[in-house]
Amino acid sequence: MSYIDEVQKRRTFAIISHPDAGKTTMTEKLLLFGNVIREAGTVKGKKSGKFAASDWMEIEKQRGISVTSSVMSFPYENFYVNILDTPGHEDFSEDTYRTLTAVDSVVMIIDSTKGVEPQTIKLFKVCRMRGIPIFTFINKLDREGKDPLDLLAEIEEVLGIESYPMNWPVGMGKRFLGIVDRYNNRFVHFSGNEDEKIIPLQELEDGKHPEITESPIYDSAQDELLLLDEAGNNFDVERVAKGELTPVFFGSALANFGVETFFNTFLQFASAPKPRKTNLGLVPPEDEMFSGYIFKIQANMNTKHRDRIAFLRVCSGKFERGMSVNITRTGKSIKLNQTQAFMAASRETVDEAYPGDIIGVYDPNVYQIGDTLTAGKEDMHYQELPVFPPEMYRKVRVKNVMKAKQFRKGIEQLVQEGAIQLFRQESNDEFILGAVGQLQYDVFEYRLEAEYNVSVEFTTLGNRIPRWIANKNVDTRLFDSRSLLVRDRNDRYVVLFENDFTYRYFQDKNKDIELIDLFESNDYKGV
Repeated sequence: MSYIDEVQKRRTFAIISHPDAGKTTMTEKLLLFGNVIREAGTVKGKKSGKFAASDWMEIEKQRGISVTSSVMSFPYENFYVNILDTPGHEDFSEDTYRTLTAVDSVVMIIDSTKGVEPQTIKLFKVCRMRGIPIFTFINKLDREGKDPLDLLAEIEEVLGIESYPMNWPVGMGKRFLGIVDRYNNRFVHFSGNEDEKIIPLQELEDGKHPEITESPIYDSAQDELLLLDEAGNNFDVERVAKGELTPVFFGSALANFGVETFFNTFLQFASAPKPRKTNLGLVPPEDEMFSGYIFKIQANMNTKHRDRIAFLRVCSGKFERGMSVNITRTGKSIKLNQTQAFMAASRETVDEAYPGDIIGVYDPNVYQIGDTLTAGKEDMHYQELPVFPPEMYRKVRVKNVMKAKQFRKGIEQLVQEGAIQLFRQESNDEFILGAVGQLQYDVFEYRLEAEYNVSVEFTTLGNRIPRWIANKNVDTRLFDSRSLLVRDRNDRYVVLFENDFTYRYFQDKNKDIELIDLFESNDYKGV
């Protein structure tokens, strides 16, 4: 198979949703189709001892939630699939946002009983901003939920994207008969036991299945389909590719109904690897010079070896194990000998990879999130990854001073993953951690104990307003506990303001100090 053929068969996508909409269940059904797992775990299967295949971290298994993105790669029919399962919890949005930079398409799961929820809106906006094609799966049709037409209206009004239903439900909950597959011109009957009976629509029109066609529920669905045909949007492949139109599928991931129909159709229309932005212009995947970027770093995926794995999105050229590449941030050359493909926590050595693939690179503590790796242009950098300033701040100290060395090592390695940020107080060199939400602190504390055998205690500083200082020389006497002066892990000055009043007062009194808000600054080099 040629290089171009290998590129075109790649499908790299993320699954996003509000928590509990069925994202991890959907992921596992896709893994079943790929013959990657024999039996799906249950997300909250603490009693059964089964856990979601994509939830590899111990705390994920205990709480039944996803708190870190995981990667699963496998061949499926004529495609090679890379699925990135993202955390649904809003405290880990930053990990999800960075993961979205590494995909070419997105599957958005919506709970039919709840409709479009807040976290879905946030993640959708990131996808829309980046022009990522979005495919929608409306889940849990085997339960009573919102009217399907109302759900379509909600997607269009709340998210601001037009929709085209690729299939249409006939009933829901206990009255759920199945779906009319508009794209493939067939009816898929729901029996409740994962056996999908496929019936050509012509057979229904010929009256061969009166148990379906004589139901008032079927008549109602037919009326809705007529309405969609006359007043609905037209299916347009180009608008799907631009992220202007979302194909919508109905089904139930838990009952494994409608998922295979969705997956096969999705793979036809999902984007193959796309060109990526750099400071030197767009780099197309057809370019045979190898390049890629690090979008995630994970410590201790193998707790026995205390390893660090950098997740690399291949953007152009063929990767071959053992090749030498340049880290353009530092100008250093490194040989990529220890490289792996993923199935959540399971890994195997990968000898070659193509644009669209996600591979794991052993990190001897030389990579940072956002690093560009290239076998050619040493001055090329891929587009900056999104950075979000923390909102909650806490001082942290080790309970047992005899474990200070393990404490420092644990903080250093976990902070480099990017989910939590580290600051040092200018006056006394104390450690201060910044995070988006409480769950990040819980995970941090748990992992220090489980992976480094270190117990810590926190002292809260509350919610603070962080502002980076552009000035290189700063008079430290200008700051106090309400405007706390700290340094980030790149040794840059940051002020943590107690509230908006303190921030405004400081600005008025010190107009010569330039304060930078990471949310508003597009050109500031992020944390």
